[in-house]
Amino acid sequence: MADDVYSCHHEGSALIAGSATRVFDWLDDPRHLAAHMKRSSAMMAGGSMAIFLDEMQGRQVGSHIRMRGRMLGLPLELDEVVTERDPPIRKVWETVGEPTLWVLGRYRMGVDLRPHASGCHVCVFIDYDLPASQVLYWLARWMSGPYAAWCVEQMLAAVREKFAHVQASTATE
Repeated sequence: MADDVYSCHHEGSALIAGSATRVFDWLDDPRHLAAHMKRSSAMMAGGSMAIFLDEMQGRQVGSHIRMRGRMLGLPLELDEVVTERDPPIRKVWETVGEPTLWVLGRYRMGVDLRPHASGCHVCVFIDYDLPASQVLYWLARWMSGPYAAWCVEQMLAAVREKFAHVQASTATE
């Protein structure tokens, strides 16, 4: 999985006033990073998703994180597996198969942490493809970038809310 090449990338970063160990421990719980998917929002067209964790709770390589929900009455579903976990520096998870999403296809997401004099630098990234479905491809070409940016920003907002936010920046390639 780690050798897969994705067609799109988005990342954002923030300087967080907390040790890398404390921040990683909080980020290691998938419920914290995926909380934005559980809430109804405009980017979810009023829909939401429920999170289901396996016995490893998304905290070990090989652990599965599943989400199911609805958007505009249509089903959404994905299965992710943790592919890398190097506390307190890096965690990566990736979709298994083709997710049932409207604007993103397969993806790999992760967090990288780097100690800093005033806390730690947190980078959240997503590498993704557009959906395999030709029906969804044109919608995805228009919406995938803003949706990926929204997801990354929601994750950074969650860690900012938990810890004192110092400085932020985002970048798209």
